[in-house]
Amino acid sequence: MISYKIYNHPKIKGGLLPPQQWHSLLSFYSFHFPPHTHFSFNNTNLFILSIFLIVRKMPGLTAPSDYAREPPRHPALLVNSKEPFNAEPHRSALVSSYVTPVEFFYKRNHGPVPIVDDIHKYCVSISDLVENATELYMKDILELPKYAVTATLQCAGNRRTAMSKTRKVKGVGWDIGAIGNAVWGGAKLADVLEMIGIPKFSRISPLGGKHVEFVSIDKCKEENGGPYKASIPLSQATNPEADVLLAYEMNGETLNRDHGYPLRVVVPGVIGARSVKWLDSINILAEECQGFFVQKDYKMFPPSVDWDNIDWSTRRPQMDFPVQSAICSLEEVNCIKPGKVTVKGYAVSGGGRGIERVDVSTDGGQTWIEASKSQKAGTPYVSDDESCDKWAWILFEAEADIPESSEIVAKAVDITGNIQPENVQVIWNLRGILNTSWHRVLVQIAHSNP
Repeated sequence: MISYKIYNHPKIKGGLLPPQQWHSLLSFYSFHFPPHTHFSFNNTNLFILSIFLIVRKMPGLTAPSDYAREPPRHPALLVNSKEPFNAEPHRSALVSSYVTPVEFFYKRNHGPVPIVDDIHKYCVSISDLVENATELYMKDILELPKYAVTATLQCAGNRRTAMSKTRKVKGVGWDIGAIGNAVWGGAKLADVLEMIGIPKFSRISPLGGKHVEFVSIDKCKEENGGPYKASIPLSQATNPEADVLLAYEMNGETLNRDHGYPLRVVVPGVIGARSVKWLDSINILAEECQGFFVQKDYKMFPPSVDWDNIDWSTRRPQMDFPVQSAICSLEEVNCIKPGKVTVKGYAVSGGGRGIERVDVSTDGGQTWIEASKSQKAGTPYVSDDESCDKWAWILFEAEADIPESSEIVAKAVDITGNIQPENVQVIWNLRGILNTSWHRVLVQIAHSNP
């Protein structure tokens, strides 16, 4: 008699099924077996089905163990880490257009980029606290209503390099380019969950689920070679107005490998760490995800906490990102001739909070002028108007006379009155996340020789 061992069935996960349930389970997976395969059951002789053999043998999507098959990248990207690949565009590229070109959208990876072997075999399992474990293939997802959501994604470590100048921090050394704005296309997660019996606007599922966990297929050293995973509250996942997507397009084109092909999660208004790429499974849980990147990373600690006294359990996982802005048309140090200077940059706030204003100073913060703001060409930006993209950044611009060497500063205010802190020292934290202090650049005047 043939015996199989269960490794990762989406509902059972390592346990034995009662004999009466094996018939329905094997019927569900019958297309994997040769024709006329016969199985017999009794109370003392149970088959233990190998989902490792069934599902993992034909996943459609695999995670390499090395970096030999990485995708091509634009040579102009500033590479912060080669393996895994983490890179950002030059700051000037960020304000060249409202929608960031895919090739200049920051790349954030924790391991080798997964490879699609067969898109027709690729599927996402939905399990745990659901009445019926489900597998969705791409054809199933493509049949759902498609939505286009313009949303800014920002790595929690954006501007980490500047924070590390105050005190050393751990993490990828991002400048101001770990951010980008894209038009994401896909199915709403709220529609997917409703399809499996979880109504829209639910705070708790019929079986007691309160969180939605997303599990990738990639391999991360932080997870001891396991996959990246993260979670969001069920109330957010089932709210259609939160615009959480299972995205398969970016800027009108199929996702590329660096950005999660064939399917990724996009959680607007939240730090990029929750928008899981290369989606493998969705789990409905009673508690938040217990993975490394939820429990032992991306939490905001005060300056008094360092690696010798940290207690990860005392802080909640970071979700929304605070109000942020940065100057992109000038470098950190600039040598220019006296006269008019155009100051351009981006500003954004998490949670769908629009930008009320951006202030620019050319004397280190003593006096200020208000910058103009824009999003879509031909549409005036009004921070709380439905015609504007609530999840997206705005681009700002101001012009000023610079007669002498000075410090140019930008700070943003969102529609709820949140404002960027003046200096980085008060928000320093050991992981270097959420540096939203005033952005400052130095301008040195070069006088012509007589």
